[in-house]
Amino acid sequence: MNALTSIFLSTVRLVKEYRDGIFRSIKLSRAGRVYYYTEACFPDISKSRIDGLIIVVIKGVISEAVFFEMKNKNNGINKKQIEDYLTISKSLKVDTLVTISNEFVADANHSPVNIKVPKRISLYHFSWTYLITKGRLLLFDNDSQIEDDDQVEIMKEALHYFESSLSGISGFIQMKVGWKELAESIRAQKNLKQSDSYIEEAVLSWYEEEKDMALLLSRKLGVLVKSSPKNKDSVKKDIKKVIKDNCLTGELIIKNAVSDSKLIAEFERRIVAMSIKLTPPLNKGNKARITWIGKQLENCKKRNSTLFASLEKEIIIEADIKYAQANIKVKLSELEQLIELTKDKDIQAFKITLNRSFGVGFASVKKFIVLIEKMVLEYYEGIVQHSSTWSKPTPKIVKEEVEILRN
Repeated sequence: MNALTSIFLSTVRLVKEYRDGIFRSIKLSRAGRVYYYTEACFPDISKSRIDGLIIVVIKGVISEAVFFEMKNKNNGINKKQIEDYLTISKSLKVDTLVTISNEFVADANHSPVNIKVPKRISLYHFSWTYLITKGRLLLFDNDSQIEDDDQVEIMKEALHYFESSLSGISGFIQMKVGWKELAESIRAQKNLKQSDSYIEEAVLSWYEEEKDMALLLSRKLGVLVKSSPKNKDSVKKDIKKVIKDNCLTGELIIKNAVSDSKLIAEFERRIVAMSIKLTPPLNKGNKARITWIGKQLENCKKRNSTLFASLEKEIIIEADIKYAQANIKVKLSELEQLIELTKDKDIQAFKITLNRSFGVGFASVKKFIVLIEKMVLEYYEGIVQHSSTWSKPTPKIVKEEVEILRN
């Protein structure tokens, strides 16, 4: 762990853009002089050694400080250890504690352990995959890229170590056991109770995989993709949802993409669905709108015919009908039927949905991740990146009205 901590803190110290991003995430000031320490120990308070410490000094006075606790390999964040570090933080008036491990959380303000945090102390958690992704994005040619050539090389070397087997860093490779238990319970039509701990495990696993997919797409696209925001009530709401509807939902929010990508995992049918929403030309009739969505898919086919051919049978087109409670759905091969099905109706939008059966792989804690991550990349590459949406034309000045005003 010493080498991993030293390399991480050195990268934060030496690469300006990486440092700015980390500091911004934990609300740490970028003003003043910054000092970095490993193996911080305060024997008068505790025997514990804290992996990392960053101090910000302004005009000779410590203005802010952050403790870092880091884990790698299969080592998870230890609740008792963090409670001890929070006691030290409170005693020394250190307002921020950051934990880093291979564990994923839905948001940096969430923790892998259920712990009561004292007032005025902020507890953050980052997965190593998130920190690697932040570094990778800085190497893309974009608005946030590293300006200094030497710092680019430092970032590359740090990432080379982080991504090597020596570091003990790994991505999200396995759902919790509760995922399998929930999938099998729903399949067997067992009664589900909110108190069943395996349901919460399954929900948390879904959050972690949603985050992992966002980071996977981030590294492929060069922009930070976000998963759906979560709050303190999200887990309870999703436990109720999975009991009532036997499904979990999510979202991938991609800057400048045609639409956010909606995700649904259906436990009963063992299906995962991914969809985007497109607005057709609303200044034309239904038939023209249906022709328009057909051309969208034809364009996808032209751009990557091999990939599209492998997805074609799984594509569902949904027509969002004004004032209707449910969408009208057809297979892509049956698109022409929409003309008759939507007669005397007003299509407001279309959803292009990729519906994929995972079969027995749905209940597998490892196979599920392999299947869904393959699917999200295929869906984005085959459909999302080639789709466009209609926008209302810019209003134009009518000449007759101008002349009336002049008179």
